[in-house]
Amino acid sequence: MPFEIERKFLVLGEDFKKQARSSSRISQGYICSGNGRTVRVRIRDEKGFLTIKGPSDSAGLSRYEFEQEISLSDAMDLLKICEPGVIDKTRYLVDYAGHTFEVDEFYGDNEGLLLAEVELKSEDEIFARPAFIGREVTGDRRFYNAHMRTYPFKLWKDDICRDTELCSTEKKERLSD
Repeated sequence: MPFEIERKFLVLGEDFKKQARSSSRISQGYICSGNGRTVRVRIRDEKGFLTIKGPSDSAGLSRYEFEQEISLSDAMDLLKICEPGVIDKTRYLVDYAGHTFEVDEFYGDNEGLLLAEVELKSEDEIFARPAFIGREVTGDRRFYNAHMRTYPFKLWKDDICRDTELCSTEKKERLSD
């Protein structure tokens, strides 16, 4: 059974963009989400994907994941029947010390949020953290894309600025707009 093991972090600044080897625009919706299980439809650049994810373990580190590429037209049709709320973001791929960090810059109601994920081979795998990596938010459901559809970052961004080093004065101003 395919499992993904990943850790998630807030991102400090935008220097990661200079380090990115590529970027792609992503729109995704959820056919169903609940009890930690999701069926997701994604359009990444000009390709479609259908993904099924099981519930996360208690630490939020790993869970079952099945992903299949589908035609762009099928993905566009499936997005029409998704639950309300679409996630819109750009994903940057940043290679660092043998790992690839996927950094997502969100738009719309999640504007101002920058998250990085790194996939690991085991839950206790050691990895180097680039300078743009901030506080770890693995397991914090507020940062799950399926959750942010219905409870977007704009509703709780002020809490993040109070609780973390994420917000410099410039960032606090940007997040408060």
